[in-house]
Amino acid sequence: MAAQGNSDRGEPRGASSTAKAAGTKPLVSVERLAHQDIPEICALYKRVWETFRPELPAELVKSWTPTPLEFTSWMEGVTYFAARREGRMIGAVGCEFSDGSCRIVHLVVDPEHRRQEVGTALAAAAVEWARHNNSNSVWVDALARFTAAAEMFKRLGFAEAGVLHRHRWTEDVRLFEKLL
Repeated sequence: MAAQGNSDRGEPRGASSTAKAAGTKPLVSVERLAHQDIPEICALYKRVWETFRPELPAELVKSWTPTPLEFTSWMEGVTYFAARREGRMIGAVGCEFSDGSCRIVHLVVDPEHRRQEVGTALAAAAVEWARHNNSNSVWVDALARFTAAAEMFKRLGFAEAGVLHRHRWTEDVRLFEKLL
């Protein structure tokens, strides 16, 4: 599922040079992850979660920084999408289906590319994939401290459905749901 105007590998067709000339960021493409992308996505998760190492519990950072073998097991029953800009992976998200619902998992955006609509593009792709698979709803959880993620989900039409206290390594988690 490549975004419009993009190649099958996710590189914008002619958009990069146009965007650079106009002084804007090149387009972001979102497409399904392939097995050959596993080393790159593991490096992305490491880049993202290492920036939180001093703030978050070490166990949480370790559990969210998979090795290639661990990520292979994450892929079982989950469809992953990668966001790319100029061929570089800058974000990822997984979609897990159960009982007619889609759960968004492992959504990350490279620290250098935050606040540039990358997370929005990934979440929108996940919602589109959920609709494609006839889901009745999409839900996602985010650490309560990640207020920017909460704001993004609300902008995308998700409603806050609750809070799990001390759920992930003593971190509170906010739950969001979008009915389709």
